[in-house]
Amino acid sequence: MSELKPGLPERLEAVRAALRAEEARAGRPAGDVRLIAVGKTFPVSACELAYQCGQRDFGENYVQEGVEKVEAFRASHPQDPGVWHFIGPIQSNKTRAVAEHFDWVHSVDRLKIAARLAAQRPAGMPPLNVLIEVNIDGEPTKSGVTPSEAEALAAEIVLMPGLRLRGLMAIPAPASSSEERREPLHAMKRLFDRLRMRFPTMDTLSMGMSADMTEAVDEGATMVRIGSAVFGPRDYSHACRAEAG
Repeated sequence: MSELKPGLPERLEAVRAALRAEEARAGRPAGDVRLIAVGKTFPVSACELAYQCGQRDFGENYVQEGVEKVEAFRASHPQDPGVWHFIGPIQSNKTRAVAEHFDWVHSVDRLKIAARLAAQRPAGMPPLNVLIEVNIDGEPTKSGVTPSEAEALAAEIVLMPGLRLRGLMAIPAPASSSEERREPLHAMKRLFDRLRMRFPTMDTLSMGMSADMTEAVDEGATMVRIGSAVFGPRDYSHACRAEAG
């Protein structure tokens, strides 16, 4: 686990203030973009501190770690456990845990995973909100469907009980200039606008992290995923070993 450094309330408020400023600069209403605080590798106590500061949306990349946090929050805050987003790659043998614990999945990138999530979502829970991950840059080592494949996968997902198609997600490649960062985000917005004409439940575009939050808000993101700017630097050594096991 990563060690939480002092100052989380101040860091969280700085991120919120920056997001409000970006919304205003882009001519968007305050609160139009949801902040997902990504707590991967940090202990549940770190998420609890953010919760005490009013944060309610949390993102997790590792299934086992995320499930432990969701269960802890359901026990300690049964009336309001927060909203939990799974944002990492999903292995077939981990879909049940994701379906049973999370409210959102941002990283659906193939039909098999969507079908397993739908079949394993407990009947007593609301439909699982899902986003299709798009490999907008065509990076060979990155997860996600190609832009041309997104519509066909969306058409399958909308027919699955237990799932609710909410939109798209992307993790563009790092870029050194604002213009380079903006290009894939703009392409995502065009794809999103086209698909939502056919699929009216699509209302969410998850894109933008610390390095490209400005451009993402400009280009129409409705969720940004911010981690180290809130929680601080991470130590990945233990988390990666635990998830691999």
